[in-house]
Amino acid sequence: MTIALHPNIDSHLIETLELVSDPEIPVLTVLDLGVIREAVERDGVVQIKLTPTYSGCPAMDVIGDDLRTAFAKVGKEVHVELVLAPAWTTDWISEAGKRKMEDYGIAAPLEETADKDALLGNKRIVKCPQCGSTNTHLVSQFGSTACKALFKCDDCLEPFDYFKCLK
Repeated sequence: MTIALHPNIDSHLIETLELVSDPEIPVLTVLDLGVIREAVERDGVVQIKLTPTYSGCPAMDVIGDDLRTAFAKVGKEVHVELVLAPAWTTDWISEAGKRKMEDYGIAAPLEETADKDALLGNKRIVKCPQCGSTNTHLVSQFGSTACKALFKCDDCLEPFDYFKCLK
């Protein structure tokens, strides 16, 4: 973990934050996903600012509870604040997070213009996380969650989620 990527996070809190996973993609930590905007300890209380990936994302309540549980295990009280601005983008996903996502079987987000081409069926550019082929096609704009689309590989015939790009 590169601490420079987290200028608003007290370094002594990173180890505990790395224990909290995204409930929808459990191989990703909240730091991998980039949803922690700030984590500082003031007067013995850890203050965390959490930004949802999507407005109304149901995982945010679970993540808040998981943060409180993780810090309680190390004897720290936590206050979690949901912060909507600036809005989260897929640029906030760490490179390690993108690799973990693909290893888990979810295609990582493309750049914004490429994303639109892929989601409109104009180009076959979403790489299958199973076999690496870009001979894939969109099955549904929505996959297992609203932040993902469902694709299918025309080479290995496996369906897979693609994490949509948000800018």
